[in-house]
Amino acid sequence: MRADTRPGPAHGGTLHGLRRDAVRQRGTGTPVLVLHGTPGGVDTADVMGRFLPSDRFRVVTVSRPGYLGTPVRHGRSSLDDDADRAVALLDRLGIDRVGLLAWSGGGPSAYRLAVRHPDRVSALVVAAGLSARWTPPHETPAEWFVTQTRPGAALSALAARIAPGAVVRAAIAGVSSLRGADLDAHVDGVLADPVRRRFVLDLAATGNASGPHRAGWRNDVANLGEIDSLELEAVRAPTLLLHGDADTDVLPEHSRRAATAIPGAELVTLPGGTHFALWDHEDAAAVQERVRQHLDR
Repeated sequence: MRADTRPGPAHGGTLHGLRRDAVRQRGTGTPVLVLHGTPGGVDTADVMGRFLPSDRFRVVTVSRPGYLGTPVRHGRSSLDDDADRAVALLDRLGIDRVGLLAWSGGGPSAYRLAVRHPDRVSALVVAAGLSARWTPPHETPAEWFVTQTRPGAALSALAARIAPGAVVRAAIAGVSSLRGADLDAHVDGVLADPVRRRFVLDLAATGNASGPHRAGWRNDVANLGEIDSLELEAVRAPTLLLHGDADTDVLPEHSRRAATAIPGAELVTLPGGTHFALWDHEDAAAVQERVRQHLDR
């Protein structure tokens, strides 16, 4: 059976204010909504959800507010706006209950969706997700060029094609405390595994905050920098949390905090895991199967 790869509704140019190319669907089965990190877009969400097979899951990916043409209402969309817009999207798609897969800066939106609309969330998976206030880390001029400018984005895309090993090493070192022999071993493992290698390289091509990502980046920075409480204790969906203990992009304490606050939450800590642990860890295949089972409840 051919998987459903519709980019959006079968008619019209928008879906609840979203451009057609900001929403994608594929597959049949248990519905799962994928919420990307900061920065990102529907392309990042597609990379995140690639391990969910189309014959088992109906995967819905979306650009969060400000990313890739998704509007930011009145110049600012709150985390609750993000959650409510996701539910309106589910209504238009005819989806009653959905599993949520969120990563990094998409974690707060997933938590708020689960709190505000508990009857719409069947299961929640958050990988390396923020659970408290966040501000962007200080960047060197070189890092700023790569992550915040259009030429930097073009350079990253070119490097991924002609020097993939260097891109993988730089990406992993940039989001983890791995150094020396530990970094060498991790990078070698990723490069030797086509699936893990492809994830890191594809992600590197979507993680720039310039151009069509700029409005979303600014909106996220404002929202995430003002988090007071996500009301995690009000989450009722079965929750699985994943975090690498070598993550320096979102510190593991964020998942520990969520695990303590959310009733019945399960926390899986991956030794030596980076910010990409769900996808680039040596045990990624086994962990992903655990995620599939949790979402397919």
